[in-house]
Amino acid sequence: MAQTMSLLLILLSLSLAASNGAYNVIDFGAKPDGVSDNKKAFLDAWAKVCSSTQSASIYVPPGKFLVSEAHFMGPCKQNSVEIYIDGTIVAPSGYTSAPKWILFQYIEGFSIFGGTLDGQGQSMWNCRTSGSNCSEASTSFTIAQSKDVKIQGLTSVNSEGFHMLIFQSSGVTMQNIQISAPSNSPNTDGIHLQLSDHVIIQGSNIKTGDDCISMGAGTRNVLIKDTYCGPGHGISIGSLGSIAHEQGVQNVTVSSVVFRDTTNGVRIKTWEKHYQGYVQFIMFQNIVMYNVSNPIIIDQRYCPHNKNCPNQTSGVKISNVIYSNIRGYSDTEVAMKFDCSPSNPCQGISLQDIRLTYQNQQAKSFCDNASGFNSGTITPPSCL
Repeated sequence: MAQTMSLLLILLSLSLAASNGAYNVIDFGAKPDGVSDNKKAFLDAWAKVCSSTQSASIYVPPGKFLVSEAHFMGPCKQNSVEIYIDGTIVAPSGYTSAPKWILFQYIEGFSIFGGTLDGQGQSMWNCRTSGSNCSEASTSFTIAQSKDVKIQGLTSVNSEGFHMLIFQSSGVTMQNIQISAPSNSPNTDGIHLQLSDHVIIQGSNIKTGDDCISMGAGTRNVLIKDTYCGPGHGISIGSLGSIAHEQGVQNVTVSSVVFRDTTNGVRIKTWEKHYQGYVQFIMFQNIVMYNVSNPIIIDQRYCPHNKNCPNQTSGVKISNVIYSNIRGYSDTEVAMKFDCSPSNPCQGISLQDIRLTYQNQQAKSFCDNASGFNSGTITPPSCL
C-alpha cells in the first residue's frame, strides 16, 4: 500500500512538472532516439536551472536519451532544484571509461523523481568475468558532497559497477528505488554509502550481483526499512579496515527487510589487518530470510587470496550490535556466525527472538571471540 501511494505521488509530480513550465530537455536540443548524445542538452538545462534565483526544475519526457559521462555541478543559487524524469537515460554501449557516469556534486537541496538509468554494463561484465585487463567499471549514479537530497522512484538497471553511490553527503532520503542486474554481474552493488550521515533508504527493491546495500567507512545515522533484497550478497557493513585511519560506522538500523536467495543476510565484514576502526550501535530487526546462505554473519577474517594480510588480526572493534526478531530459512547449516578478531573481540552482541532453520531442521551457530546476551527464543541455540 505504501509503495502504491509512493508511485501515485511520483506520477502526480511528473504530471505537474510537465504542465508547470519546467525546463524540458527537448527544448535544449535533446533527442529521444537512443542514438544521439544528449550530454550537452542535459548540462545546458542544468546550467539554466542551477543559475536561477527562484525554484526551478528540469523535465525529461518519455523516450530513450543517450547521455555520455555527465557531471551536474553546484552550488546552485537556490536550494530547491527538482528533476522529473519520465524517460530512460542510457549510457553508451561498451566501456564508458568514466568512473562516474551521472554525478551530482556540491548541491544543497535538490530532488529527483522517477526515471530509469540504463548503464548497459554487459560488455564490462564480460570483460571482468573473462579475466581480461578491464578499465574501471563506471558507477551509474553518484551523489557527492551534497546535502538535503531526495531521490524518489528512480530505477537503475545493468550498471557497469555500483548502481548508486552516496559519498560525503548528509540528509539523503531514497524512496521506492528499483535496482536490477543479473545475479552473476560482478561488483554491481545496489547502493553504497561512504562518509555520509543521516541517510534513509525505504520502500525499495534491489536485485543485483553484489551487495544490495553496502556501508563503508564514515557511515553514520542510517535507516534502511521496508526493502527487498535478492538476489545479491545481502546488506553489508564493510568491508572495513583495509587502510589506516578509516572512520568508523555507527548508528545504523536495518528494519523490515526481506532477503531471498542471497549469499548473506545482514553482514559485518572487516579485513584481517591491524588497522584500527569501529562498528557500534547497530540494530537489525524484523527481518525475514528465504534461502540465505549466511543469514547472520560477522566476518573479521576477510583476506581475499591470503594476500597482504596473512598472520594479522583485525583492528576493527565491533560492539553493541542487536539482532531482533529475525526468522526464516538458512541455505547452510551455520545460520549464525560470529567470527571475531582475537585482538579485538566482539562485545555487546544481543540476540532477541531469533528463529532460523536449515532444511526444516535445527541449524547451528558459531562463535569465536564474541560475547553478548540472549533473550526470548533463540534458534539455533546461541553460542554467545
